[in-house]
Amino acid sequence: MSQQLETLTDFYRERSFISFPFSTEDVGKGKSHFNVNTRKYCNFKTPYNRRDFYKITLIYGKGELSYGGNSITIDRPALLLPCPSVPYAWASLSGEQDGFYCLFNQEFFNEHYQFDIFKRSPLFKPWSEPVIFLEEKQRAQIHGYFEQMMEMAHSDYPYKYEALRNLLCLLMHSLLVDKPVAEPGAGELSASSRLLKSFDELLHQQFPLDSPADPLTMRTPADFASSLNVHVNHLNHVVKSITGQTTTHIIKSRILEEAKTLLLNTQWDISQVGYCLGFEDPAHFNNFFKKSAGITPLQFRQSKMSVLI
Repeated sequence: MSQQLETLTDFYRERSFISFPFSTEDVGKGKSHFNVNTRKYCNFKTPYNRRDFYKITLIYGKGELSYGGNSITIDRPALLLPCPSVPYAWASLSGEQDGFYCLFNQEFFNEHYQFDIFKRSPLFKPWSEPVIFLEEKQRAQIHGYFEQMMEMAHSDYPYKYEALRNLLCLLMHSLLVDKPVAEPGAGELSASSRLLKSFDELLHQQFPLDSPADPLTMRTPADFASSLNVHVNHLNHVVKSITGQTTTHIIKSRILEEAKTLLLNTQWDISQVGYCLGFEDPAHFNNFFKKSAGITPLQFRQSKMSVLI
């Protein structure tokens, strides 16, 4: 395991004694992945690392969360939604640990347009509080969603992956209805966090794209720095120091997400998809997509469409 990043492969290797509803064999191969389980084996300490996956945990039991250099004591029912790019660790403070968790990778989060709203929300953001302490009504509702996930994951229903995606969306929507996710005001954030938040908002405000005739206007770190009135080197430094990723990587990843969404959910030809994303030359879009995804845009569209037929 990396000293700085825990992968899904690492996660499952450390828990090889636990049975999961879905196979854990292909998690490192760029495929969409989701799993859900109970927390009955969570009475140990986890490493203080960033992760390459998302995890939502309903916690019953006492413990200490170390998150981004801070410490949070959890001594009552709580929901944990850490930002993968912020290092965190969990240490149990009581023998009794219960609840549920689900985890999913970026591919699962990217592959369907219904998740776009959450990318623009405070969920999983470096500046948002990762812990939500739950009142009884909300706890019961979220507990019910997890119970339905467990039941669905162990069922023989042929479309259970889609049903689980919908249950995950319902869970996250329930967190936004009354805005219980703590999103600090500008005065509560450091200058670096404010800049990262503004960059993230500008990036996601560009999506979804509605027409091939209305292409992206900001595609490079310099474009965003200019809009934010900061030097591009400063923006790059702040983004890298907080997220562990380069500004260029984050922008390209979001463009790739949108490319996949458009290829799957529109009838636009591939040159139109590329143009809308800022690639005037179809060959440049083809090369970008293949370098990032390992296959061409046409191969991606055909492979996904064949699964749906």
